[in-house]
Amino acid sequence: MYCPFCDESSSKVIDSRDSGDGIRRRRECLACARRFTTYERVQMRALMVVKRDERREEFIRDKLWASVTKACAKRPLPLGSIEKALEEIESDLSDSGRAEITSKDIGELVMDRLKVMDRVAYIRYASVYRDFRDIESFKQEIEALIENREPGDGVPENQLSLLEDETPPIRRRRRRGRRPKRPQANPA
Repeated sequence: MYCPFCDESSSKVIDSRDSGDGIRRRRECLACARRFTTYERVQMRALMVVKRDERREEFIRDKLWASVTKACAKRPLPLGSIEKALEEIESDLSDSGRAEITSKDIGELVMDRLKVMDRVAYIRYASVYRDFRDIESFKQEIEALIENREPGDGVPENQLSLLEDETPPIRRRRRRGRRPKRPQANPA
């Protein structure tokens, strides 16, 4: 294990903890004395992803993480929700028992999770994944998302509205300047 600060190969483990699907280790570099964290995960058998052009490449979690993180950028999501969604997707992939899976299937799993987590992130991801050719097909996707809401399924409290509300904006009170000091009565 190389230190990310000085690139030295010697470090000592200060703390180890279970972190759900692996082990979290807190390390200290013996050369520069700085601390860093590493995560160990069990290496599952290699899952091959079949791309649209029929190429095959190994499943890389970091690629999936990067694409989901881009879709969720600047969205009011609870801390750790992206990581939890990725763990669920990986679990679904490994539970399938298949040695190969299409990129389309992975994209559908991601969109299913994002649709529940944040509709704007879902639309962002779908816009890249589905590669809309024109504004009309993009509009149809948004309309389908709005129509498929369950009765009583309002916008979650932490999610901003996808479309503008019809309610008028809240009017803010005008700030008043400071009141002038009153002259004190002279004792005469």
